[in-house]
Amino acid sequence: MLTVREHIDIAAPVDRVFDYMDTPAHQAAITPSLTESTLIERLPNGGSRARYVYRIFGLSFSGEVHATDYAPHERIVWSMKGDLQGTIRWYFKSTDTESADAACRVTYAATYQIPGPRLFRPLFRTLVRRYNEREVHRLLRNLKERIEAPTAPDPAF
Repeated sequence: MLTVREHIDIAAPVDRVFDYMDTPAHQAAITPSLTESTLIERLPNGGSRARYVYRIFGLSFSGEVHATDYAPHERIVWSMKGDLQGTIRWYFKSTDTESADAACRVTYAATYQIPGPRLFRPLFRTLVRRYNEREVHRLLRNLKERIEAPTAPDPAF
């Protein structure tokens, strides 16, 4: 198993960041190698079940994720099934509880099973780790840019 963990501070309230990430299509918009993330259904726990397609090293991997632990404005834990298997955890925490416009610390933590034949996994481990670390770094930077981007003025004004 391979674990990747990183966080970023975003100048926006927790609820705004959480609500953005609670939409599966948004994850595909900010994750460089995630080419599809389509909502299948909302689950009784409030979370989602979604279909994914991920491209890495020219290969496509597909499957489903479903929220196994869902606490609004606090965390979403995804179980990943299909070609890629593992757990993806998103944590959201206000960095200043005194202010309504407080910044939000977003933490991404994931544990993945290295795909492919068991014999080759040790060889791929370093390559996949570096790739995933760059991917997660870019994903979090993209999230920050999206959330912090100034909104366009309303054309009605």
